Amino acid sequence: MGNHYSAVRHHHHRRNRTDTETAVSPPSYKYGPSPHNAPQIPANSKMSTTLSLPYANVDCNLRALAGEAEGFGRFATGGLHGSVYHVTNLSDDGPGSLRFGCRKKEPLWIVFDVSGTIGLSSYVSVSSYKTIDGRGQRIKLTGKGLRLKECEHVIICNLEFEGGKGPDADGIQIKPNSKHIWIDRCSLKDYNDGLIDITRQSTDITISRCHFSNHDKTILIGADPSHHGDRCMRVTIHHCFFDGTRQRHPRVRFAKVHLYNNYTRNWGIYAVCASVESQVEIATETLLFTFALLDSYMIYSQCNIYEAGQKKVAFKYLTEKAGDKEEACSGCIISEGDLFIAGTQAGLLTQSGGSFHPSQHYQKCTLEPATMDLKHALQGITGWQRVACPPDHPTNR
Repeated sequence: MGNHYSAVRHHHHRRNRTDTETAVSPPSYKYGPSPHNAPQIPANSKMSTTLSLPYANVDCNLRALAGEAEGFGRFATGGLHGSVYHVTNLSDDGPGSLRFGCRKKEPLWIVFDVSGTIGLSSYVSVSSYKTIDGRGQRIKLTGKGLRLKECEHVIICNLEFEGGKGPDADGIQIKPNSKHIWIDRCSLKDYNDGLIDITRQSTDITISRCHFSNHDKTILIGADPSHHGDRCMRVTIHHCFFDGTRQRHPRVRFAKVHLYNNYTRNWGIYAVCASVESQVEIATETLLFTFALLDSYMIYSQCNIYEAGQKKVAFKYLTEKAGDKEEACSGCIISEGDLFIAGTQAGLLTQSGGSFHPSQHYQKCTLEPATMDLKHALQGITGWQRVACPPDHPTNR
């Protein structure tokens, strides 16, 4: 699934671009989602046949999601080897509820027999080897969110998160020491804290095809400069739509982060932020700009689309002191093949250093050049989708 890096390298060396000829006017709203619903892309449309999009085959079988994530979360199997658990009601707890299934210790593939809103009075703690699969229904979580604490092999697919209340209310909270996580095709908005927080040495995580809107602090990777153990963290974010969210797409401390084929528009402060010892790569036809930091921590922004509203600068750097270092430093952003439109200024700093490239860690990803076709496609394929729950065909598990 997907293309080898070597097969698409000819896209990467083109100059990072500002699209003055086809610039899109900034939206009139200050920040927040588009006032129009993004259209679905018909399967027989010209766009879908000319663009290579990820995960074309994961809806053919219930468990086809397992082990199919691109990027750092590619080993996440979820509840592949468990039985199917049916959520039969919208209660906060009790038999047949989502919480009841998530707390069970054995592997489970959790599906929903009902649609509607589940009001959560507290975080739902998700134990290891679980798939929470919202295909076939429309499930919205509100009040609180999901907590992935010291767990592994979790897949979260096709859910909505909206209206989280409380001072520490995140849509999905991943901490501490969790790994092999895949969050795919979810819609997230309007939580009091973050939409997704990844902290405390949680690693090998992929976030894909998600739609983020109507929110301030969107994705945080690394919570505090004193948590230098977070140098182990690795996260991939791809084919996501950041639709007017104010900041943190993401904000990163310490981790290796690969961003590709995302569309970020109309941010309120910045698009991407590199804090202490994070790095992001920027490549042009003649220069490679990186930061003189530890050469394993980096944000690598590859073939993304950045469309400014009132705030024109996409990339921001914050200087912080790691808990085990004497001097403060900022992070590094490497931008390769990114498209900057509607007057967007990259805001990149130019120093020398680091060497992280995603191909050192995985050889396949579905990577397209940043184009207006990709921009329009991402508005239709991200977030919760009206897709049937596939049959559970027997497989060799």
